[in-house]
Amino acid sequence: MICFLKGQVADIGADYVALDVNGVGYQLFCSARTLGQLEPGHSAEVHTHLHVREDQMTLFGFADTAEKELFLQLTSVNGVGVKVALALLSSISPRDLVLAVTQQDAAALTQAPGVGKKLAERLVLELKSKLGSLPIGMANGAEISSTGAALAGGVVADVRSALFNLGYKPQQADRALEQVMNADTPPQEFDDLLKATLAALR
Repeated sequence: MICFLKGQVADIGADYVALDVNGVGYQLFCSARTLGQLEPGHSAEVHTHLHVREDQMTLFGFADTAEKELFLQLTSVNGVGVKVALALLSSISPRDLVLAVTQQDAAALTQAPGVGKKLAERLVLELKSKLGSLPIGMANGAEISSTGAALAGGVVADVRSALFNLGYKPQQADRALEQVMNADTPPQEFDDLLKATLAALR
């Protein structure tokens, strides 16, 4: 099992990235969210999932473990293939997707191409208990708790933006923020959260 790949971004297509790992080129199919965080010529660490079928093997890439976990949960639902799962992750942030499911807002899921009312209702029905009891880590600037609520809300997003402005890469910022937000009593104020996250980055 390939857990992640770390290398240089050689090329970015409409739905994939070509990652050069020590001279070997890997094609990873990704959501628009993940592709938006990658730049040609820059190094990147991409979490991966190898999807195996009788006639082919396809490698999918994710910006973080939260997105990968959501992808696996989505594809476990009857009628949701890998293309629909990527469409959902491209159209809706992981945080909003989890909140839509846990709050049983099926209409919010229909904004993704290929997701109609019936499929959206099935997603909510089959995933609400799984996502509602499973911490999935950082999701687009907010930590999703076991109840599906966002801790600290916009404060986390503001700290994340501040870290970008300080020169930290998205993956570095997200890992540090996830570590801080997973503490028993995570900081709720901007200054406190920023200080704690910077300390985690050292």
